[in-house]
Amino acid sequence: MAGNIKVMGIINVTDDSYFSESRCNGTEAVLKRAEKMAAEGADIFDIGGCSTRPGAKTADEDTEWQRLAPAITAVRKNFPEIPLSIDTFRSGIVAKAHDSIGEFTVNDISAGEADRDMLATVGRLGLPYIAMHMRGTPETMQGLCCYNDITAEITEYFRKKTEDTECAGITDCTLDPGFGFAKTIDQNYELLHNIGKIKKALGRKILVGISRKSMIYRLFNITPEDALPATQALHMEAMIQGADILRVHDVAEAVQCRTIYCKLYGENNIF
Repeated sequence: MAGNIKVMGIINVTDDSYFSESRCNGTEAVLKRAEKMAAEGADIFDIGGCSTRPGAKTADEDTEWQRLAPAITAVRKNFPEIPLSIDTFRSGIVAKAHDSIGEFTVNDISAGEADRDMLATVGRLGLPYIAMHMRGTPETMQGLCCYNDITAEITEYFRKKTEDTECAGITDCTLDPGFGFAKTIDQNYELLHNIGKIKKALGRKILVGISRKSMIYRLFNITPEDALPATQALHMEAMIQGADILRVHDVAEAVQCRTIYCKLYGENNIF
């Protein structure tokens, strides 16, 4: 239903994420960003300690945890009413975070492909899970964009992946088509227009993460900093197609976009 669409605010505890304003250096900066997003209406915080932008070199697990540990502890303490998601592909990070703060959502860009223990760990701990489609790694994915039918192939990928998550004991699994991850600009737009087909085929919640991405700024030959207006246009299309979660850098604008969507479509959206 339209009223159930969630806005997930991005908090990056890294120094090399592609959108500079999302980077938070230190706990004070994390809390300041979280406070702003909470005031603007964020439904979920998504905190990441390892950049996954195209071409990014992967931080090791110790570095990722050193960045995440103080951030997630502070956010949980200061904003206990707002659910927390942790953007990681490592089961070791999931286990440490669970020991530290208890329940949260695991947002895994590799859908368990990067760590063979991830699905079992999430299932054992009883955590909600977000599985994203990606080929290769952030360093190699841009050379892996060959598809015959991108919508059909990603649908089939998720059909098999949801079977794997169920076998691992994961009962709450959201699907993320992975915009910008091993997809060309044209493929991203084709996929966005067809996410409703994926949702209908699989009956799962869909997360859309397109905020300020290259599918926008390269189209217009601008920078991520100039991509906010077009981002909201794509958020509207995502909701029309049935997106359940918008993962965003700019919470206030996404909440406004959602409000307009609800005014236009209310409960009548077929998804």
